[in-house]
Amino acid sequence: MTLSSPRALPRQAVIREVGPRDGLQSIAAVLPTAEKLEWIREAYETGQREIEVGSFVPPRLMPQLADTAQVLEFAKTLPGLKASVLVPNLKGAERAIAAEADLMLVPLSASHAHSLANLRKSPDEVVAEIGRIRAARDASGSRTLLEVGISTAFGCTIQGRVEPAEVLRLVKAVLDAGADRVGLADTVGYADPATVRQLFELILPVAGDKLNCGHFHDTRGLGLANVYAALELGITRFDACLGGIGGCPHAPGASGNVATEDLAYMLASMGMATGQDFEKLLALRGKLARWLEGQTLHGTLWRAGLPRTMCDLKQGVPS
Repeated sequence: MTLSSPRALPRQAVIREVGPRDGLQSIAAVLPTAEKLEWIREAYETGQREIEVGSFVPPRLMPQLADTAQVLEFAKTLPGLKASVLVPNLKGAERAIAAEADLMLVPLSASHAHSLANLRKSPDEVVAEIGRIRAARDASGSRTLLEVGISTAFGCTIQGRVEPAEVLRLVKAVLDAGADRVGLADTVGYADPATVRQLFELILPVAGDKLNCGHFHDTRGLGLANVYAALELGITRFDACLGGIGGCPHAPGASGNVATEDLAYMLASMGMATGQDFEKLLALRGKLARWLEGQTLHGTLWRAGLPRTMCDLKQGVPS
């Protein structure tokens, strides 16, 4: 057997903080708007330049994110910050466009069963909605980017196996419908490094540089390993949540997303610049723990700290 030579790792990577949306939507308690604004401001001060600040969904369905318009308005005052919002449909997209979000993220489940449970639409119905969103965006003259996150791409707690061929079909469909970007998401924590590599290798020839995001959950302790597998293929943009919060209502027992602070540490340890200031990042995590008192946070860097051999990496840049 001949082994292929490993690809050189990128020199820098982007971490999109998705805690204010993906993290908070999984927590019943509603974080006050003032604390959300403080979170975003301090995340910006740590060096984060892409944050998913909320979701334009009906407040009755998700009261935790009812203040998204206000949070987005504040985020847009921070120079150089790219503010993302999740939109489940055309109505949500129209709000994102009107609010001048930098990016709107549409979730599309590769699992038919999960799609019906989560959005009450089949995957192909969501693809059609993406086409309408693209048309509305273009008609408005908006510069808001349209990104589609292919959720349950590696498996589903309801359906079980999700065929890679179906993921590929849906990626082709959303690109044809007008998506600017596409990402693959391990929504329920079923992926491992081998399946991550196989699926990204399948999709990359079709999507090219439009496939530019990996969204991994640490449900079974493989989140960072899965990030590494995607890095080896040249993916340099990843979602993460401070404190590893978040999850999926259809994945009982899930521990949440890859922890922002752990991901930033791993990347910096391997010589990749992320722009993160570790002291500020861990201080913000401590503040989040107080805000979400009683909620379980995850991750390990907050407990162990940086090793002495990495004191020169406190700001997430290689020496």
